[in-house]
Amino acid sequence: MPSFTPTMSTDLVSPRERVQYWSDWIDRIFCGLQSDVYGDTDFDGHMATEHAGDVVLTRLEADRHRVLKNDRQVRGSDVGYLKIVAPYRGTAGVEQQGRQAWVSPGEWCIYDTTDSYRVANPVRVEHLIVMVPKAPLVERGLPLDKLMAQRLGGQGGISRLALQAMRGAWQELPSIVPSAARGVGESIMQLVQLSLLELAGRDSAPTQREALRERIKLLVARRLGDPRLSVDAIAVELNCSRRQLYNAFCDEPDGVAGYVLAQRLEACRRDFEDRRQDADSITGIALRRGFNHPAHFSRAFKARFGVTPSEWRAQRRTVTT
Repeated sequence: MPSFTPTMSTDLVSPRERVQYWSDWIDRIFCGLQSDVYGDTDFDGHMATEHAGDVVLTRLEADRHRVLKNDRQVRGSDVGYLKIVAPYRGTAGVEQQGRQAWVSPGEWCIYDTTDSYRVANPVRVEHLIVMVPKAPLVERGLPLDKLMAQRLGGQGGISRLALQAMRGAWQELPSIVPSAARGVGESIMQLVQLSLLELAGRDSAPTQREALRERIKLLVARRLGDPRLSVDAIAVELNCSRRQLYNAFCDEPDGVAGYVLAQRLEACRRDFEDRRQDADSITGIALRRGFNHPAHFSRAFKARFGVTPSEWRAQRRTVTT
């Protein structure tokens, strides 16, 4: 059985229906993707999906199988994604642009859903599959055709940080609100971009700083409600120095501590505008977002938004009634 709660499981149908059931799900979730199971008649498979803004993460555990997207299916696809396969267990062989890359646990491979491709899983596998929008990466001038179907993560560097971020996101997404999840997705997008820059041979000190900044932002999104989250706590968790943290945020005037405070205040503001939380007290929301002292929260909120938390909430209720 899978180590996660599936949204799709072949356990729901009889053994003789499982191969077709799996094939239909693969087609539906991954936009017309074909699947076969090497001619096997018995099959066991499970999938669960989470969303981080525009980024889609799927945990898959299944017996051996292959998937194919041909030219006809590519032409019929509406949305362009880059897809990442990152094995927890087993291997995956990705074929695209005349290249084939085999990846194992601790590695990942990226490929383009707007071009034909094949992925082979010749043994039982457990994968994290991540889909990121292609358009933003095209706009940034990356030579994507040269970077598809290549192995990343195994040699460390930014691509290893990206893998850690994707795995961490999968663990944390069920427990965070959609607004924070969007930030997680943006961090994953940034780390994927930096990984591809690294692969293209354009790695530099600025991209290393950007990678650390994205790791910090991802950690803050995950632990925003933890009142113990501080600059020192971030340095310990990310195994870096305070100087490295400050350098990563050198382009932002308020630094790391100011970023944490700003994120907490923005989260409280969104909570105040959420009608589902009208019955929650201002103090309760502030404590839930990591503030220890109501008076400090009230002063910080007024300094940022120009009104007190109670005045903000009253204005919102006036507008919506």
